[in-house]
Amino acid sequence: MNKQLVQTKQVVTLKNGSITTPKGYYAGGLHCGIKRKRLDLGWLFSEVPATVAAVYTTNQIQAAPLLVTKESIKISGKIQGVIVNSGIANACTGDEGYKNALFMRKLFADRIGVDEHLVAVSSTGIIGEQLPMQKLEDGINQIHHLDNDVDCFEKAILTTDTTQKKACVQLKIDGKTITIAGCAKGSGMIHPNMATMLGFITTDANISQEALNIALKQSVNQTFNMITVDGDTSTNDMVVFLANGLAGNPKLTQHHAEWDTFLSGVYLVCESLAKQIAKDGEGATKLIEVKVKGCNTSADAGKIAKSIIGSNLVKTAMFGEDPNWGRIVAAIGYSGVQLNSNSIDVYIGEQRVVKNGLPETYSEENVTTYLKENEEIQIIVDLHDGKSNATAWGCDLTYDYVKINAMYRT
Repeated sequence: MNKQLVQTKQVVTLKNGSITTPKGYYAGGLHCGIKRKRLDLGWLFSEVPATVAAVYTTNQIQAAPLLVTKESIKISGKIQGVIVNSGIANACTGDEGYKNALFMRKLFADRIGVDEHLVAVSSTGIIGEQLPMQKLEDGINQIHHLDNDVDCFEKAILTTDTTQKKACVQLKIDGKTITIAGCAKGSGMIHPNMATMLGFITTDANISQEALNIALKQSVNQTFNMITVDGDTSTNDMVVFLANGLAGNPKLTQHHAEWDTFLSGVYLVCESLAKQIAKDGEGATKLIEVKVKGCNTSADAGKIAKSIIGSNLVKTAMFGEDPNWGRIVAAIGYSGVQLNSNSIDVYIGEQRVVKNGLPETYSEENVTTYLKENEEIQIIVDLHDGKSNATAWGCDLTYDYVKINAMYRT
């Protein structure tokens, strides 16, 4: 999906919406003892089995919960419940870890009264430790799945995050009100391809699985796949998209006249969550948005945008409030994209700092002030070589990032 297709007039953002705003969803969370004090066990439940789409980390080492979730989805393409723990990732845990993920699935399926293959399993936290299964079993046995406390769910999935992340929109298709909502966790080990995080998206739309997969993958490609915090790709992370059909609309496919409206809604939810993750990067003080335009292809524009946003030198310059445009140009140059260096313009905020590949005369003091006074920084690159664009998001690299990750297990 090209970003220009987003039709915001037809899609309304609900500021107080959540993953339980679409009809027929419940969510909650509790403390079962994996963490010392914070909530560490969450669940999501649909009144009816929901059509499901999912995307997964591209890390070749994939945690047991991902394997179990893939198996569940493969059986019928439906999911009715999701069980999530934080604190321990259940990754690199061998046969025991895989059996524990299966047992988590069975425990929750029994608790909510559904077949095991209708449950997805997700874990996040420290790699290489086995789950404390007695604590998890005791916790799952406390779940009342028709109680609704979405705030507790949003908190239970967090690790080093400092804030909860959620988004919700509404739109009309065939005269029916359709709601799309999502929540996510992600602060570190965030790097493109795939969305290295946990994301949960719900809708009450009636939609074919093929269309749901297309909507998710296209939106992920232009949102979660365009963020980076630290260049590390996790072993665990995935986005699961449930559609339970309770809005009562005729089945939606990618050939429907209002398909672009639905696609816009999914995109806006994913974009909001992606930006919230980038802004909450471990130790971050600034959200950085890189817009690249004037490329021959959107793939080239994406490569350049991700090259800039992934540069540690660009990140540290933004933290130091230093308008060092040379680092931006260097990142453009090593992106691997063939380009004409004599046609590049670079802007920091509204100030052009490079024109036709050469330094522009500008007030460095004004740009420094822009970097000091804004928590959201925009960098624009124009190659003047085509009509394709891309946007990427990231954050600055700070002293606190080192502190957080140096002491993660302690």
